[in-house]
Amino acid sequence: MSDEKSQLDELIASLKQQRDQLAVQIELGKAEAKEEWDKVTAKLDQLSKDYEPLKEAVETSATGVFEAMKLVANEVQDGFQRVRKSL
Repeated sequence: MSDEKSQLDELIASLKQQRDQLAVQIELGKAEAKEEWDKVTAKLDQLSKDYEPLKEAVETSATGVFEAMKLVANEVQDGFQRVRKSL
């Protein structure tokens, strides 16, 4: 009986340790997701701001800038995917 009690004590202690480690990982994951979210949303805000004057720009002069903005938009999309995966 004493041996079984000792095994159960060890099992419970191990489970508590695993719980505590997972809790830390979850909190770190939340922090990482928040950090990624902040970067991505800032990038999206800047992209929107930069795009406004281009709406009226002449197509030939804006082509290179438009392509660069599409790259940033794709980076934002990828960032959103990383946030989704981390949640």
